[in-house]
Amino acid sequence: MSNPNPGSAGATRTCPHCRETILESAAVCPACRHKLRFSEPTGATAAAASVPLRVEGSFRNPVDSGAWEYSMVLTIRNKRGEEIARQLVGVGAMQPGEQRTFTLSVEMNPAATGGKRTRH
Repeated sequence: MSNPNPGSAGATRTCPHCRETILESAAVCPACRHKLRFSEPTGATAAAASVPLRVEGSFRNPVDSGAWEYSMVLTIRNKRGEEIARQLVGVGAMQPGEQRTFTLSVEMNPAATGGKRTRH
């Protein structure tokens, strides 16, 4: 996966708080939810993120079974079906009778155009 040039749509950087790779244009880190800028650029419009995809599901380990292990894997593919990103999100174990709920959401914002951003 290629990283666009700084300042262009899709450019990334590292969150100074949690070290996750995030969009350069992010005002709040989607991983740790820390604020990343003291102020918005001049003339910025505060467009709310749209969420075109949100999936939530739960499963319970039956009481009469042994412990289960799980791995949550996220895969992103382009329109040709080629894998462009794959990440292990989390692993764990569930004892009999335990339940886990997983939520996947995709937030989309218009790409920022030009202008310098103030970061801390």
